[in-house]
Amino acid sequence: MNAPTQLHGNVLTPQGWIQGNMVFDQRIRAIDGRPLRREPRVIDEGDYILPGFIDLHVHGGGGRDVMEGGDAVQVLSRLHARHGTTSLLATTMTAPLEELEVALRAIADACGSRQPGQARVLGVHLEGPYINPGKLGAQPDFAIEASLEQVDYLNSLAPLKLITIAPEVDGHLKLVCKLAHRGMKVQIGHTAGSYDDGVAALAHGASGFTHLFNAMSGFHHRAPGMVGAALAHATYAELIPDLLHVHPGAIRSALRAIPRLFCVTDSTAAAGMPDGDYALGRQVVHKCAGGVRLDDGTLAGSVLTMDQALRNLIALGMDVAEASLRTSTYAADYLGLSDRGRLATGCHADVVVLDRHFAIKAVYVEGEEIDLADA
Repeated sequence: MNAPTQLHGNVLTPQGWIQGNMVFDQRIRAIDGRPLRREPRVIDEGDYILPGFIDLHVHGGGGRDVMEGGDAVQVLSRLHARHGTTSLLATTMTAPLEELEVALRAIADACGSRQPGQARVLGVHLEGPYINPGKLGAQPDFAIEASLEQVDYLNSLAPLKLITIAPEVDGHLKLVCKLAHRGMKVQIGHTAGSYDDGVAALAHGASGFTHLFNAMSGFHHRAPGMVGAALAHATYAELIPDLLHVHPGAIRSALRAIPRLFCVTDSTAAAGMPDGDYALGRQVVHKCAGGVRLDDGTLAGSVLTMDQALRNLIALGMDVAEASLRTSTYAADYLGLSDRGRLATGCHADVVVLDRHFAIKAVYVEGEEIDLADA
């Protein structure tokens, strides 16, 4: 048996910063040291030791797309692990049933066993096909009305942890209620619904919003839309902080309004790759100038990684501890995972070590140190 790993630096615990040591194998065994009363970047020069990032919206990375099936999920999970993501949800695209089946069977294999160098795949974020065809965004045009029987079938292929649904589509509001009673997380997204539709969906058990502001009816002071419903009523929502999808001012507004707003990448196969053409489901997307777009210029996912998401939040003025909550802890809490997204005795040893400029120095997934050579 390998000896436990010991790290020294500024450890972010649920109780605050500890300047000292953390000892772990697959799980965290001990944290000891001196509590810090202020942010360590103000008073200390040591490394930051944070919970590993948790990303609940990942389409691809390293040149591979979830919808390919095969070993695509393993490849993308290695890319994201090198950028500090220690667990993730593999996210599908709107597609015909037979294509979803291929993707879900491959995701199930990745969920079943984590290979060395990979992030833990927690399950599936089913983003479509149960969306509004008038709010596809970069999704292919295969939106359909949902049925409980089909959701059950897809869940039998791979664990559906999160489902994006447009609640204004006929029959979807009742389905939201049924899925919520089964313990599934339902997010409102790719929706043309009104403010009232959003409020009704939350009352029926919807628990969050998919890439807030993007592919949903916007805010107007006399027609607050789905964005207004989120800002007024949501506890949780995901947001893409690549500074392309959402203006910094809108990000700041959402941070003030939604207590547990958390970050996702919505990353595509182009993440970690040079400029060029890549697959996003059935679509070809183009990476250029730090973004990913369809031929018509529509944003089509991102090239964001979670370490850059953290740096972007800090650049907006957020302190490191809050940025960690929004890139790790809140996503874990949202899925009901009390042993991830935090550095505490008994939790999985999912750890990211950052230098004073917030560049990654080391990543550990369930105690395994990730080789950063290709990052």
